[in-house]
Amino acid sequence: MNSAQFTAEPSSEDTAGHDFDVIVSGCGPTGAMLAAELRLHDVRVLVLEKETEPASFVRIVALHMRSLELMAMRGLLDRLLRHGRKRPVGGVFAAIPKPAPEDLDSEYAYLLGIPQPVVVRILEEHAVGLGARVLHGGAVAGFEQDGEGVTVELADGQRLRSRYLVGCDGGRSTVRKLLGVPFPGEPSRNETLMGEMEVGVPPEEVSAGVARVRETRQRFWLRPYSVVVPAAEVGDRAQPPTLEDFRRQLRAVAGTDFGVHSPRWLSSFGDATRLAERYRVGRVLLAGDAAHIHPPTGGQGLNLGLQDAFNLGWKLAARIRGWAPDTLLDTYQAERRPVAEDVLDNTRAQMELHSTEPGARAVRRLLTELMDFDEVNRRLIEKVTATGIRYDFGAGPDLLGRRMRDIGVAQGNLYGLLRRGRGLLLDRTGRLTAGGRSDRVDRLADPTAELDVPCVLLRPDGHVAWIGDDQRDLDEHLSRWFGEPTG
Repeated sequence: MNSAQFTAEPSSEDTAGHDFDVIVSGCGPTGAMLAAELRLHDVRVLVLEKETEPASFVRIVALHMRSLELMAMRGLLDRLLRHGRKRPVGGVFAAIPKPAPEDLDSEYAYLLGIPQPVVVRILEEHAVGLGARVLHGGAVAGFEQDGEGVTVELADGQRLRSRYLVGCDGGRSTVRKLLGVPFPGEPSRNETLMGEMEVGVPPEEVSAGVARVRETRQRFWLRPYSVVVPAAEVGDRAQPPTLEDFRRQLRAVAGTDFGVHSPRWLSSFGDATRLAERYRVGRVLLAGDAAHIHPPTGGQGLNLGLQDAFNLGWKLAARIRGWAPDTLLDTYQAERRPVAEDVLDNTRAQMELHSTEPGARAVRRLLTELMDFDEVNRRLIEKVTATGIRYDFGAGPDLLGRRMRDIGVAQGNLYGLLRRGRGLLLDRTGRLTAGGRSDRVDRLADPTAELDVPCVLLRPDGHVAWIGDDQRDLDEHLSRWFGEPTG
């Protein structure tokens, strides 16, 4: 759908005159995932994507364990697996080559290398299949918000009305800039060239050259079609690098350009690190790279955005559907911004460990030794793959606030029960109830022997919201996360 063909479809139920409940700016992985999550709750969604065509370059990204879990929760993992390649999860921190411990706490203990355009296509198809509308060639030019909603002006002059606007429009987010949210941090100090092209020398010559260079430089990689090499200086990334830029830097770093030719795509990235001061101002919110940018080391950026969408989607839907407690939407920033802070810190650390300075190389050697201890290695893997996140839900067992792995249940597997994006009460006592919230919380009695606590309340994103066996205590937590009972 392009902007010339687009007409709004206001709902007859919408007495406030809103064309949509939510307008999402940006149809990358974060925006498409958010739209799908909102549609699980019948929220009327329009996604605006300024580009009219998919990206012309094919960048390979890694989906980490937590993102794979989330894809499994929504029934998307099998589709992604058909287009990706499984890789070991070891070596994700600063590319230090250590195998992962054997007993990682996930049923999906691998990385999935997959072209980013494929991820975007599958997620967009998923959102559209659920009823989201996507407008390609539609860019936000301005907006005004009031107590009832947001009026969004498109670049072609159209004006649309929605209850909320979410900026998922990348590190140079128009929505964030128009909102006036500060984006403090550090500018790029290092730049890296990355592209796909043919290599004109035998594989053994490539392997020997890579091994020699990586003894001292970690920001270097060369394999069939894929080239990563430090740039000479931080430049203007509005202009893509040329093949000659790659050849020149390969000769400077490796002593040869390996005969590279016939590029498929050429790009560059910097190591700027920035975090939005706020994720929400009134009825406008930020997610994904619009809220945070950082170096790509560890491959966490796309994953962080997907997880933002999972956290925000059900909360924003609850607000729109009218059952959200007053404080529920505020928990989006309270939970996700500290996660982004931690990612920014660990990518800063990883970039230092890629430095060629003697001090940084000494620290890298020391950390390489420490990672021989399983607990050190596990902790770093959990940081990068987001499986170690624990939201602060107050005092309680260690499992409280953490995500639950995909345990077996009588009906098959736990994640299969979360596909509708609803809460889930796992009740081994057989006597607890969600108490008039059957429209937003499912219940499974006597779920599994794998569950070693009496009862667990899961949020739609799979995080444990309550553990116990007392109905009155459960009622308090149900009200906190799922509002008051109806009917």
